[in-house]
Amino acid sequence: MDFTPDAGSITMFSTTWCGYCKRLKKQLDAEGIGYTEINIEDVPGTAELVESLNDGNQTVPTVLFPDGSAATNPSLKDVVARLAA
Repeated sequence: MDFTPDAGSITMFSTTWCGYCKRLKKQLDAEGIGYTEINIEDVPGTAELVESLNDGNQTVPTVLFPDGSAATNPSLKDVVARLAA
């Protein structure tokens, strides 16, 4: 399955209990940045995808950008800069 987001938005892999995920979602909402949230505990195969992007760790939030690149626990500033690139 392809989780690459549309231009101007991101895909965020998260869990319901992740405080960093909640913070980033709140910041994205405040900035009006679109995102698709995918809970790695609910969607089969996504925990393994996150592991493959994070040296074997299920670290969230892991964000995918339209160019296919990824970032682990990025700041809002990082997300804005990468979407503008």
